[in-house]
Amino acid sequence: MTKADIVDRVAAGTGLTKLETEAVVEGFFNTVITALKEGHGIEIRGFGTFKVRKKNSRMARNPKSGQQVFVPEHFVPTFKFSREFKTIVDKGMKLNKVSEK
Repeated sequence: MTKADIVDRVAAGTGLTKLETEAVVEGFFNTVITALKEGHGIEIRGFGTFKVRKKNSRMARNPKSGQQVFVPEHFVPTFKFSREFKTIVDKGMKLNKVSEK
């Protein structure tokens, strides 16, 4: 599913135009990116949590040449799904497998 597919489904479900829905979706994405960039976490109950994790500097190996390479400290965004989200997906997948047989 692409961002355009998400916009189409949300627009169909809300009655908003695709242009308005696209602005809302873009606004949400930009808000998440800005908050993480500023070091804030985001918790959406029933969905999941966005956070930033610090990765320490380390020595790595270039798999092609085998040469050692220094990887500096850096920060990566992470997402952890909520328990409810995982349960809903699990039940949905099990129902889909039963209906496929």
